[in-house]
Amino acid sequence: MQQLTDKVAFITGGANGIGFGMARAFLSEGTKVVIADWSVEHLEKAKEILKGNNGAYFVRTNVAERDDLRSAVDEALEVFGKIHVLCNNAGVNGGGTADDPEFDGWDKAMAVNLGGVINGTKLIVPIIKRQGEGGHVVSTSSMAGVVPLPGLAAYSTAKYAVRGFSESLRMQLAPLGIGVSCLFPGATRTGMLFPPEDKPDQDFHEGEANDFQKALWDAARAAIDPLDTGRAVVEAIKENRFYIFTNREFLAEVMERNREMEAAFPIQDPPAGRVKFETMRADMTRNLLATGNRAAGAKEAGDFGLDLTSTGVD
Repeated sequence: MQQLTDKVAFITGGANGIGFGMARAFLSEGTKVVIADWSVEHLEKAKEILKGNNGAYFVRTNVAERDDLRSAVDEALEVFGKIHVLCNNAGVNGGGTADDPEFDGWDKAMAVNLGGVINGTKLIVPIIKRQGEGGHVVSTSSMAGVVPLPGLAAYSTAKYAVRGFSESLRMQLAPLGIGVSCLFPGATRTGMLFPPEDKPDQDFHEGEANDFQKALWDAARAAIDPLDTGRAVVEAIKENRFYIFTNREFLAEVMERNREMEAAFPIQDPPAGRVKFETMRADMTRNLLATGNRAAGAKEAGDFGLDLTSTGVD
């Protein structure tokens, strides 16, 4: 989607942080924006900031509750008539570690961080397909979906899953002219990451903090402006680019992990039958994901018995 003027974007978690950065970036492109958020406080603040902007519409919803999200989508359609861009951005921190016996926090984190992406996609993508005007889906993963972060197993699990879900969705929608991107933010100035001076009502005792905590606060001070992240999302949509990375400081670690994976493959040559099939599959995938080559990709998928062109709408 090279042209976003007069299109409609639906953004979950859109009233604060990265979501609000996306909203402002879209509005600057002339896009109409549905800002969907669970927090009444965030919605009210966003309304105040965007007062007088007729391109923004606000709706409260819980992405983990399908019926609630469906109602928000219906309301958006009543207001703007269509949805062209879906940004699955709503997320929560925490959820616990992989080995603790507690489930409630884990289930909440998974319901929002992964379930919200699935719910948003399955509710809105059929609408985009039915319209037949192209579109784009952006889902917010995290650098925690590329490299795991200590003590954040639930968060990382969901964010890794968002990455896999988005890659599968990308292949499914490519023949229909609908793009898919996945956002992997690192340190960004949001409610999840802030220095002590941003919370003057809380006593952080910065002088007593350990080195790791101090380094985290320094990272927060140098964190990326959410509006810049929103602009990166807009550019990725225009370029039909899947990966959206915002924090270069992770590059060396990602390269090291990739080398470790490469080194773990067996050295024995596989049998010819497996090579032939996997080469065909890889070529089909590559063709599906190549910008401007979607028709051929769809044909090859059909050769594999995969119907990637169905709208899924009666």
